[in-house]
Amino acid sequence: MLVDTHLHLEEVEDSDAAVEEAVAAGVTAMITMGTDLASSVRAVELAERHDTVFAAVGHHAMNDADPDLAAFARLLDDPLVVAVGEIGLDGGGQPGYAQMERQMGWFGALCDLAHEHGLPVSVHVRESEELVYRVLRARPGLTGVMHYFSLDQEWAERFLGLGFHLSFAGLVTRATRGGLREVARACPADRLLLETDSPYGQAHKRMGTPNRPAYLLDTAEVVAELRGISLDALGELETANALRIFSRMR
Repeated sequence: MLVDTHLHLEEVEDSDAAVEEAVAAGVTAMITMGTDLASSVRAVELAERHDTVFAAVGHHAMNDADPDLAAFARLLDDPLVVAVGEIGLDGGGQPGYAQMERQMGWFGALCDLAHEHGLPVSVHVRESEELVYRVLRARPGLTGVMHYFSLDQEWAERFLGLGFHLSFAGLVTRATRGGLREVARACPADRLLLETDSPYGQAHKRMGTPNRPAYLLDTAEVVAELRGISLDALGELETANALRIFSRMR
């Protein structure tokens, strides 16, 4: 039993079949993320369609328009919405991404909205660690997950020190990512989560093919081996962590 704590189900080919395939593989719950208002609404619709799917609503740095905070607040009243995400900061300077000052405003406002509703956040961070840390540290009591964690042990300890969880994806399956593997090995058992980031975030052996939630097993097998525990034991602790942090799933 595993929980895919971060994916984009609306972008996965034949999403209905993908959910059935994942459940058959042992992925008993999935959290599909919104990246703007429209995709957040679709995330809720997908959660309504599948007993094993839950929704998160968010506004990613790829947007060029400010979020409608009132509309997001209304979505957060839905019991199938278990988090605010995907939110965060992206310093990669990709075309179409908002400038960092605007990203910071969105991120802080959505963190505040999550805190007001007693929900965790799922945080994207790329080339913006210090700024993300500053925003989160300024909001004691806010809980959440560092999505697709790819940073070093020092940053792991800093985010863990804020009470956040670390979510590991396909990147940890690459033998070249020795430092990240050490982070996965050292992560406190009660702060460890897994995700696919489907259809992105492929495991090493799936490179070149779209990711699917059933492939969470690829990452789980590597993390279990790194930690010297059985796949069943990893599934038990990861599921317990997910149910605790995403408390509306219970």
